[in-house]
Amino acid sequence: MLKYKPLALIGAEVGEGASDSGCKLGAQALRERGLAQHLAGPHRDARWVDMVQARPEDQPQARLDSVEEFSVRLACAVRRQLQQGAMPVVVGGDHSCAVGTWSAVADAWREKGDIGLIWIDAHLDAHTPESSDSLAPHGMPVAALLGHGTPGLTSLYGWKGKVKPGNLVIIGARSYEAGERALLESLGVRVMYMPEVDRRGFGACLAEGLALVRRHTAAWGLSFDLDALDPADAPGTGTPVEAGIALVDALQALHGHAADPACVAMELTEYNPWRDIGGRTAASAFALLSAFARAELQEQALAA
Repeated sequence: MLKYKPLALIGAEVGEGASDSGCKLGAQALRERGLAQHLAGPHRDARWVDMVQARPEDQPQARLDSVEEFSVRLACAVRRQLQQGAMPVVVGGDHSCAVGTWSAVADAWREKGDIGLIWIDAHLDAHTPESSDSLAPHGMPVAALLGHGTPGLTSLYGWKGKVKPGNLVIIGARSYEAGERALLESLGVRVMYMPEVDRRGFGACLAEGLALVRRHTAAWGLSFDLDALDPADAPGTGTPVEAGIALVDALQALHGHAADPACVAMELTEYNPWRDIGGRTAASAFALLSAFARAELQEQALAA
């Protein structure tokens, strides 16, 4: 019987990166609903190992400072689980938490090779302080991971460019500003905007994305912002955007990919319990993480 790396759930209690701080409560809300028990199965252990909380701040510059300090502590928590042989599952929290998550993964794998990243999101999250009117850090993590932005976000562990442009694929974007798109186009990042996802299907887009992020890398991971989903399936997010990915399509396409030995971490962000309606978004979060983590399909294929 195959045995998979344990899932180490890490709460990213940060809302300082967004205008609506309700996402700061997302990890604890999902923990209280029994997320760890839901993810545990006969082939995989799952447990909460840490809850990392950002320092509360109100003003834009202070919020950015708080996120920078938080990112360092979150990165330490993620790195610790990687060193112990677990698969970190970061549960947010606004999407600024991705800076800490993927900086830790990139640094842990740096001697072995580059990392690939699938980024599923309604937004490009590729602002720098110069291009952002709001200075909201949750709009900056993609740019920061690519090496663009404030040093407090770009240079964790003393180096920049945690993810190379050719190793990043963004799927589902439909709300963004011109400056973000210009930066990503100048770097050659593959972005599958929502019209392409509608035309080709989410499964086909994800398959292409996985082929790209696995191609020249030693490891890869998934960052899934719940606002990528259609609000009919996930109303409880910080910044919902109409006409998103259908939950049923996401579940079918994501099923079992965590069983890939090269998959080393996953992240689910922007759950806002203040905006959830009847627990619909929490149920979608449970289903997404469960589908990604389940190994039954891969085990059946290996046994065939």
